[in-house]
Amino acid sequence: MANLNVEFMGLKLRNPIIVGACTLSATVEGARELERAGAGAIVYKSLFEEQIQMERAQLDDELDLYTERNAEMISLFPTLEHAGPTAHILKLIDVKKNISIPVIASLNCIYDVTWFDYAKQLEDAGVDALELNFYSMPTDMDKTAAEIEDEKIKIVKTLKKRLKIPFCIKLSPYYTNTLNFVNRLDKAGASSFALFNRLFQPEVNIETQSHITRFNLSHRGDFKLGLRYVGLLHNKIKAQLCGTNGIYTFEDVVQMLLSGADVVQMVSAIYKNTPSYITEILSDLEMWMDQKGYKTIKEFQGKLSDNKLKSSDVYYRAQYLDFLLNPEEIINKYPMR
Repeated sequence: MANLNVEFMGLKLRNPIIVGACTLSATVEGARELERAGAGAIVYKSLFEEQIQMERAQLDDELDLYTERNAEMISLFPTLEHAGPTAHILKLIDVKKNISIPVIASLNCIYDVTWFDYAKQLEDAGVDALELNFYSMPTDMDKTAAEIEDEKIKIVKTLKKRLKIPFCIKLSPYYTNTLNFVNRLDKAGASSFALFNRLFQPEVNIETQSHITRFNLSHRGDFKLGLRYVGLLHNKIKAQLCGTNGIYTFEDVVQMLLSGADVVQMVSAIYKNTPSYITEILSDLEMWMDQKGYKTIKEFQGKLSDNKLKSSDVYYRAQYLDFLLNPEEIINKYPMR
């Protein structure tokens, strides 16, 4: 029988399926259900500095409603301040205490000092590792790509010195040269990379002529850009690789592992199919490995990576060459209706 055990960032996982940051793991019962379904690890829902800042500003506004209405009200009540990440961390500690699989904390900050402060608080909470979401929307036209990347490199170098636990960098693909940036982050001390982040995009309602905010789940096949970069990076950096965004079936998991991923993250597929879907995927993965004669994941991991293929240009090709060279053949094979 196939052995699905893997090691990721020094953590021993019973299989390569990690439940990504989401509300499914935000409660003890939710986390337990994911554990029972077979998840190898969970990423607790993200701690967003931006949200805390908004809540703090809202609290300040509400308290200001009563400022200086009379002298008694000013003197009778103490100054109230927002608790910051405390509530989030207390819930995280509760989840960590009640499950046995590794718990990874997810962090998304704006300022350098907050990255360092919140990361240390999460480490002190007892999590097994951190996931740092490195994405910020560039709004300054005078800021160069190099400046943006240098800021992130500085954060990683500092965290490497201050933290004892490993940390994963979850990236967007929107860098001038993603491979170069990953290589620099790797040398700065990142333990692993999750490729790639699913990002909020604006949408417009043309009837009301206003913006819409939707909770958009990923779609099957969205993982293919990450698949390309996993295949390009396998065995070329020290850090490990996690494939994410749009992984729905055991076939998707196998594709990522064959290309060189150490683990994968799933969220949308679990939302759509309930946590028990993890059990089904693990069963199918185990069956596939038995059919192919693989006893461990290491035996086929990276088998189709760029590092192993050597002579193939599949990861470098950006155009449909067959169509460009033989358009008639393609049109005959797939006639338009």
